[in-house]
Amino acid sequence: MKKTLLLAAALSAFSLTAQAEKLQVAATPVPHAEILEFVKPALAEQGITLEVKVFTDYVQPNVQVSEGRLDANFFQHQPYLDEFNAAKGTKLVSVAGIHIEPFGAYSRKVTSLADLKQGAQVAIPNDATNGGRALLLLQNAGVLTLKADAGITASPRDIADNPKKLRVRELEAATVPRVLDQVDVALINTNYALEAGLNPQKDALAIEGADSPYVNILVTREDNQQAEAVQKLVQALGSDAVRDFINEKYNGAVIPVF
Repeated sequence: MKKTLLLAAALSAFSLTAQAEKLQVAATPVPHAEILEFVKPALAEQGITLEVKVFTDYVQPNVQVSEGRLDANFFQHQPYLDEFNAAKGTKLVSVAGIHIEPFGAYSRKVTSLADLKQGAQVAIPNDATNGGRALLLLQNAGVLTLKADAGITASPRDIADNPKKLRVRELEAATVPRVLDQVDVALINTNYALEAGLNPQKDALAIEGADSPYVNILVTREDNQQAEAVQKLVQALGSDAVRDFINEKYNGAVIPVF
């Protein structure tokens, strides 16, 4: 009788374990991983065990999803994904737009971009889309002018008019905040700005508006986009609870789009 009860208990435990589905998602620390951690309990109630794998770069999250080592990632916008797919031959797809992180210009040396001196050093991300995004922000702020056909992947070579003779340094996006004290102005992705203790709404000398086209997206492989666990994650990320969490926690530095 005891053996029968033990066997039944073991089978029951195995059944519960088998029912729980694991979903591994790559994310940069702030705000993406924090948002994913917030939805963990809701997914657990639906039998999904969400494992958040934190990365500090913009390459490995796509590589590992493409290779099937992870199920999805949450850190990038569509222009970056398009450029990555084209450059690497991957076929990753967006399954949902979640929020916008307005891109900003920061400085420890000036309080206005108009105060930049001749030959000032400007640090921007070195990937095509975020570098172009930085230069477009500088153009919108009246600091420089780009060629008419430069587009969203503009590079320093596309600068048509540079009256202050700004010296542009291209660095990996994650390292730009680290040189803030060494340059005159740094163009920083909001997730890295938040990690560095910057408040985009208070500290940025120039910042994108809420109409920015750079919506941060949940990304997976083509063959995985309709998977039940992925779709449950999409629903959780698009919930009223997540909208409230984003608005309350980030106070305008992160803007939900749903």
